[in-house]
Amino acid sequence: MSSTFVTLAEVLEARGGPLLEEEIWSLLLGAAECLMDVSYKNNMCSIISPTSLLLSATGSLAFKNCGLSDEVSAFAAPEMLQDRAGSTKPATDRQMLVYSLGMTLYWSVDFQLPQNQPVQLSDHLNSILLSMCEDLAHRRVNLTSILEACESQHKASNLLPPTKVVRQLVEEVFHESVDGSLPDSNIPLSGRSQMIRERLHSEYAFL
Repeated sequence: MSSTFVTLAEVLEARGGPLLEEEIWSLLLGAAECLMDVSYKNNMCSIISPTSLLLSATGSLAFKNCGLSDEVSAFAAPEMLQDRAGSTKPATDRQMLVYSLGMTLYWSVDFQLPQNQPVQLSDHLNSILLSMCEDLAHRRVNLTSILEACESQHKASNLLPPTKVVRQLVEEVFHESVDGSLPDSNIPLSGRSQMIRERLHSEYAFL
């Protein structure tokens, strides 16, 4: 089991509900640390989605390479859906990853919530996710600022380290599958993501 990975989508399906705020903080910190290391690699995918964010039984995170498809396009930064000729600078790529990570985590706190029920997030975390999901790349918060915010929050709130939270989430999936198969990760992403985009834009209207 030490080398076993599950996707974030499988975690959410096993739970049948959204992630908690402290879990989002831990995933955000772990993912930001990981992206600082891997985003310089040429083979790093520029889209992170619930089906490409991998959680390991050892407590680490990884990103599965994926092409731009209809399913994951809802998590792609707006500029990626346009002509990317001449926009392959590392800084540009990192901002695209910031956008899709923000969308993925917002999707995780919105998972299976009724349309009229607000997500349960503090103003601090909500503002960070909103800033990550800005349509304009130059207005998005950068990875360094995300890391600093997460580290400060972990110290102030004495949150569990990301590795422990990741292990717990993976254990939930395997505990749920003891009497059956792993949950079906083919949950529809696009439609729900469009609703999240609309919800995010309505949030911007009140900022």
